[in-house]
Amino acid sequence: MTATKRHPAPALMLFAVLLAFAGTGAKPAPKSPTVPVVTGAVKVQPAPLLLEAVGTVEPIESVAVRPQVGGVITRVAFTEGDDVRAGQPLFQIDPRPLQAALEAAQAQLARDEAQAANADAQSARYAKLAAKDYVTREQADAARTQADVFRAAVQADRSAVEQAKLNLAYATVSSPVAGRTGSILVTKGNVVAPNGGPLVVVNQLSPIRVSFAVPADRLPQVRKHTAGGALAVHARPSRDGAGEALVGRLVFVDNAVGAGTGTVTLKAEFPNEDGALWPGQFVDVDLVLAIETDALTVPAAAVVTGRDGLFVFVVGDDRKAEKRAVEVDRTIDGLAVVRGDLRDGEAVVIDGQMRLAPGTVVEIKTAKPATGGAR
Repeated sequence: MTATKRHPAPALMLFAVLLAFAGTGAKPAPKSPTVPVVTGAVKVQPAPLLLEAVGTVEPIESVAVRPQVGGVITRVAFTEGDDVRAGQPLFQIDPRPLQAALEAAQAQLARDEAQAANADAQSARYAKLAAKDYVTREQADAARTQADVFRAAVQADRSAVEQAKLNLAYATVSSPVAGRTGSILVTKGNVVAPNGGPLVVVNQLSPIRVSFAVPADRLPQVRKHTAGGALAVHARPSRDGAGEALVGRLVFVDNAVGAGTGTVTLKAEFPNEDGALWPGQFVDVDLVLAIETDALTVPAAAVVTGRDGLFVFVVGDDRKAEKRAVEVDRTIDGLAVVRGDLRDGEAVVIDGQMRLAPGTVVEIKTAKPATGGAR
């Protein structure tokens, strides 16, 4: 029996032909995926020209209060850490021996004044008698000399009385400056000696100064800008740069370059009314030399370092990334002052640059304004 040969149905043959033709057609190119990025703005704005340094806070006046007379401390009139005014009593030294010394000096003065008055009268009488030759000229001269001796003694006694009064006043030990007290170094009941060890240290806190150093090669720049008046100085007590900068003014430029450091010491004064600056504290210092009124700025995060140098990605209206070379002049509080082909208001990528190439289509996820600003 011969097998019957089957032929494919015409409909199936047509489908196969169409499928073959479809297989020979060109496939559509896949769409390039968009890259999500975060952008910031190019801004033309005032920006300061700064010299940055690390400074040390120091009081304008720091006094180690010492006794000027000896005796037993009978009273401590303050608490450690108190703010005191100039002239405020701090310690009391037993005044009784000093009072007795004053009374003795006053008695000595009174005795010598009486003797001086008698000597003056004697001298006057002898002068009259010598004129009539009742006594010799030598006797009259001796009487006058004796009167001079007692007058000198009276002058010495008056000085002794003044010194005794001064010593009695020194029994009350007062603060010579306004400021804040430190630890009490000698307590009640202890005996102190004149000009002995300090009783307490008082530091002036308002106003206060910050000392810092700049390289000697920047000194001509500092002098150039100080010719127009005192320069502003900003200080940040927080090491992480957070918080508002305190504003002071430059008050001192040292007259010599440090031989070992090659730097020049500068000092700035701050009102410090809120006590934010503390003696011995380290602070970040910015010396404002000038203000550049039309500085071209971008967020510092937008600047990328490549093989050909620094650049930023600019996002145009077509949402395509464009690479543009820049030069960074300085960085201020998260802003980079740059030179390059940028325009005010353009959008630059600040996050997502590593996935970009020129011409990449981007999707802007979040638009953030440039952080920081001119100080």
